[in-house]
Amino acid sequence: MQKAVDAVRAHPDLAGTTTEHELRWRDRAKPKEQKREEPSAFEWLRNLMRWMNETARLLVWAGGAVLVALLLVGLRRWYRVRGGRGPAQRAHLPSHVQSLDIRPESLPEDIGAAAAQLWQRGEQRAALSLLYRGALSRLVHGYAVPIRAASTEGECVALARGRLEAPRSAFFARLVQAWQLAVYGARLPSAEQALALCRDFDQQLPAAAARAA
Repeated sequence: MQKAVDAVRAHPDLAGTTTEHELRWRDRAKPKEQKREEPSAFEWLRNLMRWMNETARLLVWAGGAVLVALLLVGLRRWYRVRGGRGPAQRAHLPSHVQSLDIRPESLPEDIGAAAAQLWQRGEQRAALSLLYRGALSRLVHGYAVPIRAASTEGECVALARGRLEAPRSAFFARLVQAWQLAVYGARLPSAEQALALCRDFDQQLPAAAARAA
């Protein structure tokens, strides 16, 4: 067998080896595909940035809307506390509360001093009535407390507590208590207590003009 192989190799037509060189164009398709794929590698980043921009814009608009709403609520509350009323509201303000006349024109300008004079003349119930009427008038016309014609003393105290600062609310509660004891319990406050209410009246419940000044 080996002799046969050697004989074949020794044949002139099969002698030697040849080397062939083949030239081929470089395949550039793959790099082009890679270049086309390069932008898509950052597509998620662009989407993320786009989403963040949209989210930030929505948050800005939402925050602005919340701020505007809070501002409107605050202005409305301030307007009510300061006694601001429209024409329709002023037209429906009570002139009497439980048969007591609370119209500003029915009251003296210096309510505290007038009540003190009544007390010192021995007209104690008239003095307390004037203080209570004056307080209701100031609350309705000056502080926008939503007191109605049928409101009881307790309801007036509760309504005032929601609109007045603590010192003013406490003063009104003391005044109402003195009024109730005199009317329903036939118990007058001491002269010192009554005159203190007269003295502090215009300080705790000033008229609208005095508060504006």
